[in-house]
Amino acid sequence: MVAASDGVRIERLRAHAYTIPTDKPEADGTIAWDSTTLVLVEIEAGGQTGLGYSYADESIVGLITGKLTEAVGQGDAMDTGAAWLAMQRSVRNLGRQGLAACAISAVDTALWDLKAKLAGLPLCLLLGRFRDAVPIYGSGGFTTYTDDELREQFSGWIERDGCAWVKMKIGTHPEQDPHRVGIARAAIGERGLFVDANGALTVKQALGEMQGFLREHGVLWFEEPVSSDDLEGLRRLRDRAPAPMEVAAGEYGYESDYFRRMLQSGAVDVQQADATRCGGITGFLQAAALCEAFHIDLSGHCAPALHLHAACAAPRFRHLEWFHDHVRIEHMLFDGAPVPADGKIQPDLSRPGLGLAFKHQDAERYRAA
Repeated sequence: MVAASDGVRIERLRAHAYTIPTDKPEADGTIAWDSTTLVLVEIEAGGQTGLGYSYADESIVGLITGKLTEAVGQGDAMDTGAAWLAMQRSVRNLGRQGLAACAISAVDTALWDLKAKLAGLPLCLLLGRFRDAVPIYGSGGFTTYTDDELREQFSGWIERDGCAWVKMKIGTHPEQDPHRVGIARAAIGERGLFVDANGALTVKQALGEMQGFLREHGVLWFEEPVSSDDLEGLRRLRDRAPAPMEVAAGEYGYESDYFRRMLQSGAVDVQQADATRCGGITGFLQAAALCEAFHIDLSGHCAPALHLHAACAAPRFRHLEWFHDHVRIEHMLFDGAPVPADGKIQPDLSRPGLGLAFKHQDAERYRAA
């Protein structure tokens, strides 16, 4: 448990899960889904409420309200580092990765939001900014989409939001991917095209696609062509990728050692990290520091409303994923969710913390039992 202090003591922590159906069936190279679950954490102290969340499973609610609440205790709400360390230690015998890391991420983010609100500052100013806005890339293009749905989504990101890049899923049916990538290229013109196989391919399959239709259509970014656990396979593909194509991975990193191993292996041109999985704002900034040390750009995975302030505070930062599911949910359930302008999103400096307020009444119909 975090030691009590004479500072602003944590008074209450609560967590709830909300499951929101997708607007259409969705799939990538390895799984299909029809709903997304958001686990919300709220922490009260000093007349303020901090919020954080993870896109995870409702099963982590009990871990948050039990073991993690006990770890955080009634400690100083300003002492985010001590709370993060106490939570890490509390799950040692459970395993710090996976669901435990997602639970810690949601609590850590809520603590940072609370700390910034208690200081009366937007979180990006509390952390210290390297930039005042963050480029985004449109992300979706699910393998369940028809050609027309793919065209409509991609053209919307370009025409409405000004995105310089868009990303699509491949790998469910590899034989269909040359056609689908061709449809995407025709829809976006000269804008940057990214693909994401979610680890569905073998090294030989991925190499053939790199040197074949992906190169033909000018694909700039190949995400998880093979499993992100196959660092040697990723490195081999990175070494043989036709310029300017880059290899990216890292969304399944749960702790800093994962990012260190991936960077040391030379597996990626761009390192991804997800603050809803990797230990919250604290863990994301650890990943950012490693990227700075290895001279590799960082890219934020999904949850753009949650990542925005931390992305502004990362020394080396490429862009943030404007993921269809999460953008839709964040605009449905949070006041203050960012709106793109000219392909970027920017913190609202008139709002403290993350600048978000949860719409409890709107969310109630999605609340898990």
